[in-house]
Amino acid sequence: MGSAYAIDFVGVDDRGRTAPTRDWRTILATEPPERFFAYGRPILAPCDGTVVAVHDGEIDHEARRSQLALVRYALGQARRVREGIRAIAGNHLTIASEGAFVTLVHLRRGSLRVGVGDTVRTGEQLGECGNSGNSTQPHVHVQVTDSADVEAAHGLPVAFRDYREWPRGRSGSVAHAEGVPNERAVVEPSLRA
Repeated sequence: MGSAYAIDFVGVDDRGRTAPTRDWRTILATEPPERFFAYGRPILAPCDGTVVAVHDGEIDHEARRSQLALVRYALGQARRVREGIRAIAGNHLTIASEGAFVTLVHLRRGSLRVGVGDTVRTGEQLGECGNSGNSTQPHVHVQVTDSADVEAAHGLPVAFRDYREWPRGRSGSVAHAEGVPNERAVVEPSLRA
């Protein structure tokens, strides 16, 4: 399955919150994606490579933190699966890099700065974080696969450099020069001088 080893990047503040506002909508309804820290943040190329797929034009829908809003959203999951990759990934792109394919999904509509065939460098801005596709709040889903064919692709582990990991169930973080984070761990860049 292509989403094995996939990682979701969620923007948070110093207190670990995804949005500064909590009100009646947070509890009972949907919320505009603009409320969230991640929405509109630059998305940078995680590697050098060539863009082999781009899709833009899907709306950035309302976010859902409310359990009530999530129930209705869950009921639409089968429909999204039937509609295919555009309904699941939303606005997305894929980069071919050294025999692997890196896909970034849930990007903001109209923000993609690259097209198929473009060469990209690590750190180059590709677009902005959005809330398109199968997403309950603004974040970027990143997966690395052995094929650009989403129906046949198998997931590959994603390695990081210079990061801190906050393992679940443990206090404190662990610095890593390079490695693959543990499942469900929270990671952030190391603050190296």
